[in-house]
Amino acid sequence: MASSTVTSAQPERPPRPNPAFRRLRGKRSPAEFAAAVRRAAREIGERVSCDARYIGRVEAGEIRCPNYAYERVFLHMFPGRTLTDLGFAPRSSVRGRQARTTGESRGAGEPYETYDTHHPQDPHDLYETHDDNEESDVLRRAFMTSGATVAAASLGPLALALDAAAAGRPTRRAGTGEAGALEEAVRRIRLLDDRHGADGLYRRATAPLRTAYALLDAGASRQATADRLYSGAGELAISVGWLAHDSGRFDDARSHYAEALATARLNADDGLEAHAFCNMAFLARDAGRPREAVRAAQAAQRAARPLGSARLMSLLALREAGGWAGLADRVGCEQALVRAQTFFERGASDADPEWMSFYGEAELEGLEAQCWSTLGDWPRAARHARRAADLQDPHFTRNLALYSAELADDLARGGRPDEAAGAGMRVLDLLGEVQSSRIHTMLAGTARVLLPHRRTSGVSAFLDRHGALPRPA
Repeated sequence: MASSTVTSAQPERPPRPNPAFRRLRGKRSPAEFAAAVRRAAREIGERVSCDARYIGRVEAGEIRCPNYAYERVFLHMFPGRTLTDLGFAPRSSVRGRQARTTGESRGAGEPYETYDTHHPQDPHDLYETHDDNEESDVLRRAFMTSGATVAAASLGPLALALDAAAAGRPTRRAGTGEAGALEEAVRRIRLLDDRHGADGLYRRATAPLRTAYALLDAGASRQATADRLYSGAGELAISVGWLAHDSGRFDDARSHYAEALATARLNADDGLEAHAFCNMAFLARDAGRPREAVRAAQAAQRAARPLGSARLMSLLALREAGGWAGLADRVGCEQALVRAQTFFERGASDADPEWMSFYGEAELEGLEAQCWSTLGDWPRAARHARRAADLQDPHFTRNLALYSAELADDLARGGRPDEAAGAGMRVLDLLGEVQSSRIHTMLAGTARVLLPHRRTSGVSAFLDRHGALPRPA
């Protein structure tokens, strides 16, 4: 897009506060109200990553109209009210303002229709704006339109900084628009990974990560913005590291996680440090370094303890349990599993990090299944894997495929080939939507175990169908 398009913006009126929404919050803090929003979302099967910052943006008028997922949640929380009653602008008026502001025709990229065709539960919508200037609107559309592939490739307003870096031009100092875009990029990657797996995303996600660190190097206009940039860059490094991890690029993943850890320590960010160590523990387990997995998980718990999130401590205990299982230390593994369950039963809280939205009962069961599988207790592993698959929200296809693949493998190794073949068939049904080297590798292992049982009912059909799969790149 020509630079003149960006620089010719006319000043916009400042956002108007939303006193109606503020009255609905009452005496609750923004964090308490955000927790209520997340609980209401779970009641109706929605998944939103609401936090105190989001509530603040709504009350400040920065979000004039919520996306469809938030709309359903708010109308569930306040039955009988309309969006207008809640202080929001009509959706049609928000669309109209943006079309007039940019001066673009609807045919030029079709930003509104393209984005409206996304999954109805998509928590990130064009109408959630970070600021009201033309530059941010134009960049944000580059970020969010044209479907999952382009979103993963460009990841939005960061694209101009990337272009500047590639051209050898200095990157301008970052403001709240860039910080918001960076945070949105992290959410977008997580959402796409949940639905489709990592293989198709990793290479496309590395460019915005380079851009994020270029923004850090350029500096920020305010300290609060700098803190958001450090946190966002670290979280993006972890997300990109996870894409490398899940697609079998362990050396790349290790590098990205180490970069996130260094960023956390530069900014004295305990939450980011705990997250980085959490993923490092998971990677060490998968890479066959169980003792490192235990130590990284314990370091994560030390960093996380002051944060006050029982759910985070539960997940970190599971990471430690995975390391103990790799060391064949059944006692250590069982003790860590008990801690994980105890913390989990304390429930969710306002202190739970946004990135932990994936961690629920299904993930708890799935990670415990992996521990028992590593210890060779196949019946117990299959029991937990089956429970994980049954509990998993079907919208999150990647995890549903993962738990089903775990179940198929545990059943095969536990001497139940017919049931294993049935579970494997369910995974094959999902592979059209999921690209994950981890799942392909698990399924290949299951097929090898089932080869001697080809004559068993259902096994031959599974092996033939699995054998016809294209090999992952």
